[in-house]
Amino acid sequence: MSRNKITYSQHPNRAARSAHAKGDKQFRTYDTSAIRPKQSPTGAIIGIVVLVVLLVLILVGVFSFVRGCGKTPLVPRGTEVTITVSEGEGAKSVGKTLVDEGLISNSGEFVDRVNALGEDGSLHPGTYVLTGGQSVDEIIQVLHTPVAADTFTIPEGSTLAQTAAIVAEATGGRITAEDFIAAASDASVYASSYAFLEDVGNNSLEGFLFPKTYPYNGESTADSIIRVMLDQFGAETAGLDWSYVESQGLSHYDAIKLASIVEKEAHADHRATVASVFYNRLAVGMRLQSDATVAYVVGHDPTAEDVATESAYNTYFIDGLTPTPINSPGIECIQAVCSPDQTGYYYFYFEDDGNGGLNYYFTETYEDHQATYEG
Repeated sequence: MSRNKITYSQHPNRAARSAHAKGDKQFRTYDTSAIRPKQSPTGAIIGIVVLVVLLVLILVGVFSFVRGCGKTPLVPRGTEVTITVSEGEGAKSVGKTLVDEGLISNSGEFVDRVNALGEDGSLHPGTYVLTGGQSVDEIIQVLHTPVAADTFTIPEGSTLAQTAAIVAEATGGRITAEDFIAAASDASVYASSYAFLEDVGNNSLEGFLFPKTYPYNGESTADSIIRVMLDQFGAETAGLDWSYVESQGLSHYDAIKLASIVEKEAHADHRATVASVFYNRLAVGMRLQSDATVAYVVGHDPTAEDVATESAYNTYFIDGLTPTPINSPGIECIQAVCSPDQTGYYYFYFEDDGNGGLNYYFTETYEDHQATYEG
């Protein structure tokens, strides 16, 4: 292999560098206009036009790439998907929902078509059942058809039976309580669509029918309403940190069971402290001894005799958590279970403060608990 030649520019010596610098300085003082090639105005204009066209093509490519990013797989043709359009919600937000639900692949195309049809102001609020495979125009046609603005509210801590009764009353019995309970009786039916139901098995959806106000219309079914509630549960809990729950050897399903007990036992200001009491009891193998679980069994505030009732849900009678949640807790109680106070408390009780509120008393020992309670 031959040796490459070393040129002046690659390896100049000191004298050469000095001579080159001197010559360059002198050359810059000469008038070289007479020997410079003439610039063609037409050539310069063409160059500018070409540059502008290239920039436009680059920008279009980037814009198309950005609009095409983040696509989710489309649902199979014929699959029903329920979405809710809120009051005042625009095409851009609705388009994102349609993409997230796998009904369309590109929200930009939806927004462009809505604008082209002048339909943005005609997307009426309500709950809609759409179908996989519908065209953008077909979806827009559905969304600008007015629907009833009727709503029902599920309070925090509602049981499955209470939720079913509320739905039945709101729909005038069109969806019966029995139909709703039957539809919510087996979580495995919905597990393929909702990952958070993975550990629930064939138990009911109690605990996951998220408490909130929901719209409905004449086309709503028990299944469509349940799916809206499960969608809401997923949205509300998506950002939670479950690491503390897992560090205590509990599953996410266990956390919902515990949160449902906290929901009935804790006032707003004491949720995280009450959660700590139950965690402390679980850690040492102490029974939870929650009146709320007895009330779930007997259907009313428990008496001293009720506490002795043998049931898999009576935590005076069983070790550990109940087999399933005893209600659907609100997000604050789930957060309290995910991030409880760190205390040494094993006991608490509360009493009416005389002003419509509750006073809570927490203690570390049974003796202190008795002294506080009796005092």
